[in-house]
Amino acid sequence: MDIAFGVVGGLGLFLYGMNLMGMSLQKVAGERLKRLIEILTNNRFMGVLVGTVVTMIIQSSSATTVMVVGFVNAGLMQLSQAIGVIMGANIGTTVTAQLIAFKLTDIAPLVIAIGVAIWLFSSKKKHKEMAEILIGFGILFIGMSFMSGALKPLRTSPVFRDIMISLKNPFVGILVGFGITAAVQSSSASMALLLALASEGFITIDMALPILFGDNIGTCVTALLSSIGASTTAKRAAIMHLLFNLIGTAIFMFILRYPIQSLVQRLSPNDIQRQIANAHTFFNISNVAIQFPFAGFIVMAAKRLVPGDEPEPQGLKYLDSRIIETPSIAVGQASKEVLRMGKIVQSSFEISRDAFLKKDENLIKQVFEREKNINRLEKDITKYLIELSNAPLTKGQNETVKTLFNTINDLERIGDHADNIAELAQYSIDDNSDFSEDAIEELENMFENVEHAFKASMVAFKSANGDIARDVIRYEEEIDLLEKKYRSNHIERLNIMSCEPTSGVIFLDIISNLERIADHSSNIALTILDALK
Repeated sequence: MDIAFGVVGGLGLFLYGMNLMGMSLQKVAGERLKRLIEILTNNRFMGVLVGTVVTMIIQSSSATTVMVVGFVNAGLMQLSQAIGVIMGANIGTTVTAQLIAFKLTDIAPLVIAIGVAIWLFSSKKKHKEMAEILIGFGILFIGMSFMSGALKPLRTSPVFRDIMISLKNPFVGILVGFGITAAVQSSSASMALLLALASEGFITIDMALPILFGDNIGTCVTALLSSIGASTTAKRAAIMHLLFNLIGTAIFMFILRYPIQSLVQRLSPNDIQRQIANAHTFFNISNVAIQFPFAGFIVMAAKRLVPGDEPEPQGLKYLDSRIIETPSIAVGQASKEVLRMGKIVQSSFEISRDAFLKKDENLIKQVFEREKNINRLEKDITKYLIELSNAPLTKGQNETVKTLFNTINDLERIGDHADNIAELAQYSIDDNSDFSEDAIEELENMFENVEHAFKASMVAFKSANGDIARDVIRYEEEIDLLEKKYRSNHIERLNIMSCEPTSGVIFLDIISNLERIADHSSNIALTILDALK
């Protein structure tokens, strides 16, 4: 039992240290990580480089692949780009094993002490983030030391010796590697356990290679689970990861296993940990080199295995909770989703105008359907922004999130007013209401001015343009004057009986809703100006 506690505790420390180091590296990388993703093009070679670097930063190929699934699901990345990143992630994950093989356990306490000292005595955020990298690095090696120490008593255990002998069967080794990685959801953690066993003399390189291959297959489980409930394209991304590692394992098990084994033994004849780390690196680099020219076929195979077209989403299109792991990208995607919501609201407003002026019941139904989608978007985006606001954001990113909160609230209210206008259009049809030419002309002019103000507010939002935002505020003031003027004109028409009373009520309600739409457009503009201060 003490052995189990030691191994599990050491593994827990290793995972915590790796995650702390990865998260801190990501904070330090900040906007640079976002730019790395943004330079992705259909150039798969660039995708491999980005996947390698990102995985080295966040210290987890599983996390990178889950991010890729999220990017694909949010429309940020195409499958032709994703395959390159997935290949690169397999190379990047070998860095952890290489670090462990340097056997830095003896200096781990000193590294932690330096990190804690910097964290305690420095008030600068960047210094604290650098300190957390050192602390995570040190804890990682302390965890390795715990695991190695806990495994030492097993040298005299005949039961454990029999288990190790069974691993001489390469297919059993693959299953063990797969099972461990699938259970702990981290190939780096399973590699750490493998290296700890090797350090105590339980594992030879001949036994280690199949386990290593199984680790690479097991790491696909995380992405496959992550793709459940995601889009068809995101499921294909997860399948590509599985296909890539299955094909690689087959190639190395039956063709390149012994050449790789011979090479690493010649490079480090007396260091089993270094042999395993080098084998892990050579395997993944060679696997990418072999399969890279055939990446297009892997994409085609994934499409065959996961058939179907991607329908236009009724809910969120650009947001995915997996992207929150990379806040700089998540904030940008949230802005895109809010802009998309704005386009839907604009469409609803324009259709409500046409529904009223043309007395078209089919258009009224379209407004009602859009209103349901707008409400769903407002709810889902709000939920996402709350989750995002709890992530480690910079001051600028926090301000952007606040702007988005305010904007979606105003957009939802504009959608409500468009829905009100559609209801008034239906009431006008049911009551067979007629309006004078003057009334129709005033309504058309009011619609045109309000539409202009709302469109300008969305341009200001998209471009963060203060001049356009100030124009929106001026438009709103002019619309307020128009509303008062047209209200007075219509009351006068009612008094001289040139307009029916029921039509008068509808007219006044419509210009009131239009004035409120202008108010919310002005609110969006004011929010933008506040963010620009």
